[in-house]
Amino acid sequence: MIRKWFDKKVLILGLSKSGMAAAKYLNSKGADCYITEQKPLKQEDCKTVKELNELGIKTEFEHHSDEFMQDVYLAVTSPGIPPRSELMLKLKEKNIDVISEVELAYLETQVPFVAITGTNGKTTTTELTNFILNKEFKAQKCGNIGIPPCSLLDDAKKTDFYVCEVSSFQLHYSRSFRPQIAVWMNFTPDHIDWHGGLENYFKDKASLFSPSKRPGFAVFNAQDERLLAFGKEYAGEKFFFGAEFETNCSYIKDGAIFYKRAKGSEEKIIDLKDIPLVGNHNYQNVMASIICAKIAGVPSEKITEAIKEFKAPEHRCEFVANIQGKDVYNDSKATNPEAAIVAIQSFEGRSVTLIAGGTDKNTDLTEFCEAVKKYINHVILLGLAKDRFEAELRKNGYENITIAGSFQDGVDKAFEMDDEVILLSPACSSYDMFTGYEQRGRVFKDYALSKK
Repeated sequence: MIRKWFDKKVLILGLSKSGMAAAKYLNSKGADCYITEQKPLKQEDCKTVKELNELGIKTEFEHHSDEFMQDVYLAVTSPGIPPRSELMLKLKEKNIDVISEVELAYLETQVPFVAITGTNGKTTTTELTNFILNKEFKAQKCGNIGIPPCSLLDDAKKTDFYVCEVSSFQLHYSRSFRPQIAVWMNFTPDHIDWHGGLENYFKDKASLFSPSKRPGFAVFNAQDERLLAFGKEYAGEKFFFGAEFETNCSYIKDGAIFYKRAKGSEEKIIDLKDIPLVGNHNYQNVMASIICAKIAGVPSEKITEAIKEFKAPEHRCEFVANIQGKDVYNDSKATNPEAAIVAIQSFEGRSVTLIAGGTDKNTDLTEFCEAVKKYINHVILLGLAKDRFEAELRKNGYENITIAGSFQDGVDKAFEMDDEVILLSPACSSYDMFTGYEQRGRVFKDYALSKK
């Protein structure tokens, strides 16, 4: 439903990429846009803010004024603002509707969305699905991947699909978002503080499949017990990946990935040896992408061709180089223990030094410790989480631990070990040392490559 925005006052919450994209789009449609930001204005944002102001978009920093909240037609939020924040409670008090930037884009276009959510694997699956679809159609990736869908709306007439990575934060504020295809990759504890509990986190993810906004096709991970159970109860048209069923599935058999739409219609898509991505978790990403592409109508030979050509996204089990006889991998995107575990398991049979630590999310480390004991020769710990990680590992009987004084010191110590693989897979967020996992990954790669 495309709305008429002329002279409507819209409040944008947060000077984020998505907030600015929403403001620019709505401003171009005649809306009166106000951006309110709790944090101080950064020096690097001054030019951008000046450009926004020149367009007629008003901005304020370090507070949320009553003036900005008066006579508001709609609020569009940046993903990170918690629902129980003072700002959100004030908007609720004033009966102001709040939606996500993804929801806004959905309401403003007829282009079908392929929405991909999950605790881990979202970005790789989004990238791969987009890459495959572009073999047959014109698709554009967007969402939590760093490209606001509102920034793509001007090219909507030339676009067949938006492939959108959707976070639980975005889903919380998306009440009518109804994609053509919705994929749920997995579910493990994460962002518990933001959501106010594990069940609230699950509820926000599950809202993508609620009866009121049921997608055309739902895709679930059959290797995730909770999602398998949820999917079996789901009443709409559904597909599963990771296990074989009579119909509507993608699965691994005889060293290859197969796809089945109808009973008895098994079709081999690709041999595992031809997939340029490491590990079982990446095979799950590939199976999910195959289902999306088949639903969309991409011929099987083009799907196979695209998978063979695909390169892993940066910071996700990314091969950096062979340096001093060691294969170096950057998995900086592993910001929780579950993501680190799947990376660790990918290197079964090889001797590995793991670099872990950062800002602790205080999640349970039992399974992480088990994976380290089983697959890792040495662990280098760093950052604010190092003491708790060390204590938990030692409690679980693991002793090959080295504590690093800094990030660079951790990399130095990893190169001193005798193992054939160095894996950065922190199991923590990066904010104690970096602006985000991207900066952490780039610093790691640059420093490792300087040792060539």
